[in-house]
Amino acid sequence: MRKIKIVSDSSSDLLMLDSVEFASSPMKIITAKREFVDDENLNVDEMANFFNEYKDRSRTSCPNPTDWLDAFGDADDIICVTITSALSGSYNSACTAKELYEAENEGKRVFVLDTLSAGPEITLIVRKLEGLVKSGIAYEKICEKIQEYIKRTGLVFMLKSLKNFAANGRVSPLVAKLVGFAGICVVGKASEKGTLEPTHKCRGENRSLETLINDLKELGLKNGKVV
Repeated sequence: MRKIKIVSDSSSDLLMLDSVEFASSPMKIITAKREFVDDENLNVDEMANFFNEYKDRSRTSCPNPTDWLDAFGDADDIICVTITSALSGSYNSACTAKELYEAENEGKRVFVLDTLSAGPEITLIVRKLEGLVKSGIAYEKICEKIQEYIKRTGLVFMLKSLKNFAANGRVSPLVAKLVGFAGICVVGKASEKGTLEPTHKCRGENRSLETLINDLKELGLKNGKVV
C-alpha cells in the first residue's frame, strides 16, 4: 500500500495531525540580533516581546528545497501545501523540491498546492486533506477534490498594528505610527491572486470585528468551519 503524506510550510499553524502522516517545514523571521524559527521550539510570547522592543528591520525566509526534501521523507505520494506565492517564495521552492524528489525516486509523486492564502485558511485546507486521506480515496482524487475545496474557502483578517509591516519595509514607518496613535485597525481579505488586500480602516477593535463579521456574511458564509 502506498504511503500518503501531507506536508506544509509553517504558515498552516500545525505541527502534527492525529491520524495522517504530516510534516511542517518551518519559515523564519531574521533580524540583525536574533533568528526565530517557526517550529515546535518557538516561544511565541518571547518573540512578540522581542519585536515590541526591536526597532530595526526584519525579514522572513521560506523553506528552501532541501528543507522541503527533508519534510517529504520517504513517502510514496505527497501533498505539499504552501503559503501564497504572491507573498513568499515557498511555493517555487517546493516545486523545485518536487522535481528533485520525483527525479530521484521513480514512481513517487508530489502535488504542490499554492493556497493563494495564509494562516487559518491553510489550516482548513490541511484539515480537509486529512479527512480526504483518511477516507481512503485515490491520491489523484484527493488532489482533484482539494482544488475544488479551496474555491469555497477564503481568508479575512484584522490587523491591530502595522509595526511589523514597517519593520520589513512593506509600509512607511510614519504610516504605521499614525495608525497606532489613532487606534485604527485594518480589515482585509485575500484576493483571488493571493495578495492580502486592505478593505476597511476602522477605529477600535470592536468596530473592526463587526466589520469583519459583516464581510464574512457578504462573502456568503452561512455555515461551515471557521478558524
